[in-house]
Parts: sequence; structure tokens; C-alpha cells
Amino acid sequence: MPLPLEGVRVLDLTNVMAGPYCAMVLGDMGAEVIKVESFEGDTSRRFEPQINGESYCFAVLNRNKKSIALDLKDPRGKAVVTQLASKADIVLENFRPGVVKKLGLDYEALKQHNPGLIYASMSGFGQTGPYGRKGGFDIIAQGMSGIMMMTGYPGGRPAKVGIAMNDIASGATALYGILGAYIGRLRHGSGQYLETSLLEAGLAWSIWEFGAFFGGGELPTATGTRHRRSAPYQAYRTKDGYVTVGAGSEKLWRAFATMVCDKPEWIEDARFNAPNTRVRNADALEAEIEQVFAAHPTAHWVGKLDAAGVPGGPVYTYDQTLSDPHVLARKMVVEIDHPKIGPMKTLGLPIKSTGSLTEIRQPAPWLGQHSEEVLREIGYADGDVRQLFSEGVVYDSSRARAPAVAAGEE
Repeated sequence: MPLPLEGVRVLDLTNVMAGPYCAMVLGDMGAEVIKVESFEGDTSRRFEPQINGESYCFAVLNRNKKSIALDLKDPRGKAVVTQLASKADIVLENFRPGVVKKLGLDYEALKQHNPGLIYASMSGFGQTGPYGRKGGFDIIAQGMSGIMMMTGYPGGRPAKVGIAMNDIASGATALYGILGAYIGRLRHGSGQYLETSLLEAGLAWSIWEFGAFFGGGELPTATGTRHRRSAPYQAYRTKDGYVTVGAGSEKLWRAFATMVCDKPEWIEDARFNAPNTRVRNADALEAEIEQVFAAHPTAHWVGKLDAAGVPGGPVYTYDQTLSDPHVLARKMVVEIDHPKIGPMKTLGLPIKSTGSLTEIRQPAPWLGQHSEEVLREIGYADGDVRQLFSEGVVYDSSRARAPAVAAGEE
């Protein structure tokens, strides 16, 4: 069975995380993704660790793509992108607002050659509004979306979420927008422009906090691992680590108190006898639970939680996560062969399906690996291809080095 986006062509003009993540998932779904890079390549190509001159981090994020390296300041390089866009279904970009227009590669310019084009922009703050021209990174968006002030422990400094949350949120938001636009084109025949930002995509995930603020004037602050509406719902210290517990409903609370902690008296305790009282008295509840949990290691309590049907689990370090038998059984760590790195591990596919939906078909490319192939596919003759390489318009890192004057140009 073919993958759902087989035959769909994506032109990826993005860099680092948000856009490349979106493009990777489109590639996982079967799209042909052509990644356009400068002669220095995507910024993440310089991230450590490096193996045989290739960034492992870049390789994890850029599977199922082809790479063509171009000098976009040369009219001939821009002409290549324009030709690719004329044959593409989807174009992605995450330059600072205004840059693609300056390059002549904005939606209005490209749709003249391709009226059905779906064009998606990702930026720090969006294409309009008072901050529309500001540059932005994940850390900036985490701070301005309020997320840093509600992360970490009470009284502590603002804390960044441990992963690039707003970047991934932006990539995922653009992804569902693109898929919606593509379905719309299949039904109605027209392409469209869409855009999102790191700020908006992260803010859109703050559902409970938004409701509490406008419904009750509540300002969300840092709560450590606690839930703002449910208790017990956090990580608790054990003899050798931490265990998470999610027992907010009455049924789960009773099972937790009686079957896990052997504390039936908690059921009638005025501090804990209703969901709202448990939330209000979360400090006291934490002290009571941790006094019990201190007697045994995490594995003991995970076993008891499972036996009682109460959701819970260990708090892992990342190496423990990646070696967990369930994670491995679900194929979230898979091995592929990279042309430069060799055998390598990559993140598996988080969606499982009964039909063909996603697939890891090829490893991430080296810089400019498909430059010649892509040029030939859009009709460039042998002599033209050689000339573009020799004159520093096109680059492949496995061939002779590009002229210094062109290296690093965006």
C-alpha cells in the first residue's frame, strides 16, 4: 500500500528545528522532500556530536529528505528554486519575516508559476503584528508565552521546558495546517498561504491555564510536577528516586490510598476527602505520601500502582528511557545506515497504524548530496550542471569545495 503523501513534492527552505521537523514528518508520510541549503548548510549541521564530519543531531531530524545546496544570491540559484517551486505541492520556509520577499521567493511570487501551491511560513512571532519583524528562537517564545513562568518550582527562577517545546509546537502546528490545506486543495482545487509562529503555537497549548485565567482570574505559576486541577498528580520521592502518580478521580484516589499506600484513613481525612481539598492541601498530601514512599524503592511502588490499576511510573533519566523494554518493543529506537555516519540510531515513528501511514525510507542527506540529481530531474543538461558547480552556484560537499566567496551565503 502506498504511503499517503507518495507523489507529493515538498520544497523545504527551512533551518534548525521547527521547519525541518514539519518537513521530516511530511517525508515520513511519503512526500518527496527537497531541502534547499546554503553552502554552509543547515545551522544544525554544526551541532555536536560529529561523526565522520556529520552531525548526529541533524541526521536524526532530517531523514527522508534530499539536499541541494545553492547560492540564493546568485540569480541562477534563485532560478533553480523557482523551478522547483513551480513543480512543488508544498513550500516551507522559516526565514525572518521579509527575507523571502527580498529573495523573490515569497508566496505571491511563487504562486504566479504555481497557483495550486500550498506555502507555509514559520517564524518567531508571525508575519504581522507589532513583533512581526523580530527574530525569535524557542527560548524567546517560551519566555513570552508565559510557559517559563509556569515551569519549575515555586519561588525558583523561570525554567525552560527541557526540550525545544515551542519549536516542535510550531512545526506540528504548521504540519496540521499544511495537511488541512492539502485536503482542501484536493476537494476545492485551490492552494493557499498559511503561517504560524513559535509564540502562537506554544501559547495554543496552554489550554487549562487559559481557561483558569479568563474563567477565574487565576495567574498560572510554577508548580513543580504538580497538576493545577488534580491531586495526587505529580512525582513523589521514593527510597531511591521518584515515581509519578495520577490519581485525581475519586475511584483512583481510593485505590491509591487503600491498595497502594495502605492508608484507608486518608479517605475520611478532611484535608483529602474531595478533589478540591486535595488540591488545596497538596503540600500536606505530598508529605504524607512521601513518608510512605520512603520505605521502598521506585520499582516497588510502580508494581503496587500497576496492581491497583492506578496510573504511575518511574521518573527516568534519558538513557533509562531509551533502554526501557516497552520503548524498545514499540520501536521508538531504530537503526538505519547513514552514508557518512554508518549504522546509527534514530527516533522511531510515534504513530502506529494498520495501513501504510509513515515510514523511514532513507537517512538524512549529506550537504548537497542530491544537488546534481535534482538539477537533472528539472531538466538541466550535463553541461549546465557542470557549469553551475564550477561557477559556485551549486554545491555538493562530497565534491570539490565551493569557492570561498560563495561559502556561507544565505
